[in-house]
Amino acid sequence: MTAVNSYSVLDLDVPALEARITPALESVEELLNDAVRGGRDLVEELTRHLSVAGGKRIRPALTLVCAQLGDPERATSERVISAATAMELTHLASLYHDDVMDSAPTRRGVTSAQHMWGNNRAILAGDVLFARASRLIASLGPESVAHHSDTFERLCMGQLNETFGPPEDADPVEFYLQVLADKTGSLLSASAFFGAFHGGAGREVADLVATYGEKVGVAFQIADDVLDLASTGETSGKTPGTDLREGVDTLPVLLLRRHVAHNGDDAAGQEILDAIDGDLSSDGVLADVVDKLRHHQVLQETRDLAEKWCDDAVAVLDALDDSEPKQALTAFAHLMVNRLS
Repeated sequence: MTAVNSYSVLDLDVPALEARITPALESVEELLNDAVRGGRDLVEELTRHLSVAGGKRIRPALTLVCAQLGDPERATSERVISAATAMELTHLASLYHDDVMDSAPTRRGVTSAQHMWGNNRAILAGDVLFARASRLIASLGPESVAHHSDTFERLCMGQLNETFGPPEDADPVEFYLQVLADKTGSLLSASAFFGAFHGGAGREVADLVATYGEKVGVAFQIADDVLDLASTGETSGKTPGTDLREGVDTLPVLLLRRHVAHNGDDAAGQEILDAIDGDLSSDGVLADVVDKLRHHQVLQETRDLAEKWCDDAVAVLDALDDSEPKQALTAFAHLMVNRLS
């Protein structure tokens, strides 16, 4: 199979459904390759940079699975292919922007765009890709345009809220979960919605899987927070504790702050927080903090939250009749968090 198919509907354990959507995934890849091209050679190299680096194409796969909930004759139609491709283009656009904001040196195993071409060009490349995603969505009608616009607004608002941090009267944990819902959940939600909607499943089913998609997105990001601490560098592709060094309070740290505030006798937890709020430039100090966090109860609490959001997503599917797409969506949700095992 080609790289696009290596994400694997195979892992969803629904062979017949995989056989139906594999050609559609290949069509998405072809349309995606066309969409990231255009312009002079240097510009095309920039806009194609992350697409050709690979990726699991999670969002197009979700669109195509949800399209199977509708009319079989529409499930792999040109409209569904366009929607699935637009979801991946929107995701790629957000990655260019995220890497600028995070000063990320690498993405998908290659040097990040802003490190190769500079911040200004990377931002503009992201804008170009979003414009091309919008052009695909425009072919699907005004309702889809509005839904896509709302999704992109949520992506941006989630990023902005993350940079500003929670208001003084907000619960930092709840605020953080809302940021995850906006930054990641919203696009998975839209991917599921567009698949069901343009696959002919009807608005009620489209709204239902949109709710499912958002919850899966939050579960996915919580799992990432665990992996930032629990995985090895070889497994995750980045140094464990990178977020700590960058001063980002991910969910385990937020839970630790809440735990220490409510349990003043947690000397070990306070020691970890003192180190987190101190100088983490030394690899040895960072590794020590990561090791202590791995052995504190908050890491398991974070794992449990990822599983809860996954279970809540699957529970949304109870309203659907039993079917291969429902089976695949259940497996998809668990796949997003089973990286923790």
